[in-house]
Amino acid sequence: MRKTILAISGSVLMLTSCVSSKVYKDLESRHADLKRENRELNSELDRLKGVDEELAELKSEHESLTAERDKLKNDLASLQSNYDNLKSSYDALEKNSSAAIAENSRQNRELLAQLEEKERALAAEQARLEKLEKDLAARSKRVNELEGLIAAKDAKMNALKDAISKALTDFEGKGLTVEQRDGKVYVSMENKLLFNSGSWAVNADGRQAVNQLGNVLAQNPDISVLIEGHTDNVPYGGNGPLKDNWDLSTKRATAIVQILRENNSIDPQNLTAAGRGEYAPVASNDTAEGKAKNRRIEVILTPKLDEVTKLLNEVD
Repeated sequence: MRKTILAISGSVLMLTSCVSSKVYKDLESRHADLKRENRELNSELDRLKGVDEELAELKSEHESLTAERDKLKNDLASLQSNYDNLKSSYDALEKNSSAAIAENSRQNRELLAQLEEKERALAAEQARLEKLEKDLAARSKRVNELEGLIAAKDAKMNALKDAISKALTDFEGKGLTVEQRDGKVYVSMENKLLFNSGSWAVNADGRQAVNQLGNVLAQNPDISVLIEGHTDNVPYGGNGPLKDNWDLSTKRATAIVQILRENNSIDPQNLTAAGRGEYAPVASNDTAEGKAKNRRIEVILTPKLDEVTKLLNEVD
């Protein structure tokens, strides 16, 4: 551009010498316009240079932004892939978790139902235990009462034995024994103290012994009195209404009862007569001494156990 302007300027200078002033002025004006245009073009050129630099910067920035955009796109794609994977995993986990939660919920309901059943059973068992404890306490109380009552009965029977032994002291060594066993008092009187052979009539010594025994029994109205007649194994050979030893033993027991009944202080309801014949020996019948022991009257004194029986029934 500058070369063109210089060439034009040279041509103008060469022509100024040979052209008219009017033409010269025109050329000069034209020259001025060209110079102005040249300045404008230079200015425009400078501006374009700045634009080129700005464009280059923009291109560089564009390339950088493009690269950054591509990187972001890659990152986005990677994130999207990760998101899709995570979402897929979450969906699967949620599905599995829902099933697991439902199963756990079902198991929890079953366990809760079992727990409630156990609690009801425990409450019932606790109530039963409390009832058993109350029953046990009541039964223990009744057992203590029973033990006390039995101890009192034993003490009373022991005192009765001592009283009978004292009352019949005169007949010791004459075939009379008094002993206590199994809560009862046994008064054994051999027949030689009471009867003649084959007879059921009580002799004088025997009557005295029975009367003294009756005096003690009269003071103990709560005692049951069982009179048992016993014989040896020698068959009864007498005449009269008796048939055998059993009849004889019964008749002798009844004779003792009749003497005791003479004491009005003795309640007849407390008296029982029984014949045992030869079937309850206390010694061998092979010897005379053994036979003598077997021929006897046994008076068995038993405390009335109504209260004890009542307590036993309550304990049961």
